Amino acid sequence: MAKKFTFRGKTLEELEVMGVDEFMKLLKSRQRRSLKHGLTKNEKNLLKRIEQAKGTDRMVRTKERDMIILPKMIGVKLGIYTGQEFKVVVIDENMLGHRVGELAMTRQKVTHSSPGFGATRSSKFVPLK
Repeated sequence: MAKKFTFRGKTLEELEVMGVDEFMKLLKSRQRRSLKHGLTKNEKNLLKRIEQAKGTDRMVRTKERDMIILPKMIGVKLGIYTGQEFKVVVIDENMLGHRVGELAMTRQKVTHSSPGFGATRSSKFVPLK
């Protein structure tokens, strides 16, 4: 038998019925303080677009990386902007309370190769051993 998902003692069905004010009480202090200020116009717009795309397989693109993941957002395919591209992420239960930006990294691993054009004489030196 599979273990049923709970978030701080509440089932997924209970969370989806809750309002933002009630869900806020279950979050940690940083997220709670952020939601206490209220949602911005862009965040409200994003929630409205998510509601429209809920039943479909459509992706919702967003640049709102500081939006906190709410129970209404579960199951939606989000395109999160990294500064160069939109990374596609499907929101699931384990992401509740996190910020959207945490799911799409903006920095890539740096790989250096041999010195390029215009490099100084000393930087072109490659030791044999």
